[in-house]
Amino acid sequence: MRKIGLILLLAALIFMAFILSATAQTEKEVKLFLNEEKTHWVKGTGLGQIWIRYTDLNPGSTVVGTAKDQVFDVGLRRVRYQVMGQVTDHVFVYTQFGINSFGSLSARKPGLFLHDVTAEYAVVKYKLSLGAGLHGWNGTVRYSSSSVASILGLDLPYIEESTNDITDQFVRKLGIYAKGKLGELDYRVSVSNPFPIQTALVPVPTLPENVTNIAYYSSSAPAVNYQGYFFWQFHEKESNQIPYMTGTYLGKKNVFNIGVGFSTQDHATEYRETVTSPVIQQASRQFGLDVFYDAPLDQEKGTALTVYAALIDYDFGPNYLRNAGAINPANGTTSQGAFNGPGNNAPLIGTGQVYYAQMGYLMRNDLLGKQSTLQPYAQLIVSDYERVEKPITIYDIGVNWLQAGHRSKLSLDYQSRPILAKGNSEKLVKNESDPRKGMLVMQYQFSF
Repeated sequence: MRKIGLILLLAALIFMAFILSATAQTEKEVKLFLNEEKTHWVKGTGLGQIWIRYTDLNPGSTVVGTAKDQVFDVGLRRVRYQVMGQVTDHVFVYTQFGINSFGSLSARKPGLFLHDVTAEYAVVKYKLSLGAGLHGWNGTVRYSSSSVASILGLDLPYIEESTNDITDQFVRKLGIYAKGKLGELDYRVSVSNPFPIQTALVPVPTLPENVTNIAYYSSSAPAVNYQGYFFWQFHEKESNQIPYMTGTYLGKKNVFNIGVGFSTQDHATEYRETVTSPVIQQASRQFGLDVFYDAPLDQEKGTALTVYAALIDYDFGPNYLRNAGAINPANGTTSQGAFNGPGNNAPLIGTGQVYYAQMGYLMRNDLLGKQSTLQPYAQLIVSDYERVEKPITIYDIGVNWLQAGHRSKLSLDYQSRPILAKGNSEKLVKNESDPRKGMLVMQYQFSF
């Protein structure tokens, strides 16, 4: 099975190479002007990300009841459409819709759903805009609001999306926000209504009767969520027209930022100290510090360096820990399963400290012919969670083949994740017999 999966992945890589080589370089926008001065406009964009993947499954994984060790599969990681417009001198509107994580185990005929619908008014141009709607103006750190079209690595850093589809709709909530630039300072703050966990498509675990000193998300009516992110721009300024932050500019900008942020929600989780004690509700508190550097190294050759690092302190209550995995290729476990659960799940979000870093190097712009080049990268997550005995690591290494920048991009990524053993011990420990699993993914991204 492993050899067959790798052969199929290689064949798919060759096929995608032909697609890439036939892709034209274009930089034009789909934009409609609404006045003669061309100050009022509407434009649309689209994006698709196709995954071809080979996964070493977590111990005890099953696919529709059949035990599996490895899986080869194809999926749609994202399909997105955006329509936005400057409809008056002061009013900007933004919408985004699409699908996420459609795989062979997904319900068929997925419906497009809303990601963003916002309208904002520029009170003082560039300095203060006020808006409302279904929004992604999040706090904590840079990639709590991440652009899906310009990711440096294969996928978004889930580690910075702490409530993804738990109390939000793919990191969006209904609320109000303020944003702007004051000199070199870029800021965003928001006040939002989290979704109750009962409305999640995938059931969110709640506090069991016999579990003590482990927090779970509360099933009570959610309190208001307050968020903010502030960063100082030492070099060129980034756009804040929409909330989503660029992963890599591919040498087109010289950016150096240092940011701080927070997210807080009262009564977000709950736990018991003893089996007979009353339930205690706990606030969720998140604080982050990060630095982003993206700059050309040799403008004539087109080389560039992208570096990002973040420190996040998460507090969801005692021993909170949650697994997650993108387009999970398995949907069940046997009694021999690990704490991770099925498929490609890994312990990603929990109470404790998280250290995240990524780096990419853009090679010369004609490395593989006219306007075609490579961008190798590496990512590392080190998580020191309260519930786990020792810090755990997840790492990715990969390369982007850029035929037309982010408009036509082929990525090959290997990820290694830790496996935690099941058990009743006070602290979770690594699975000694099978401590790590890997996943090899090829992604083709097109955007316009």
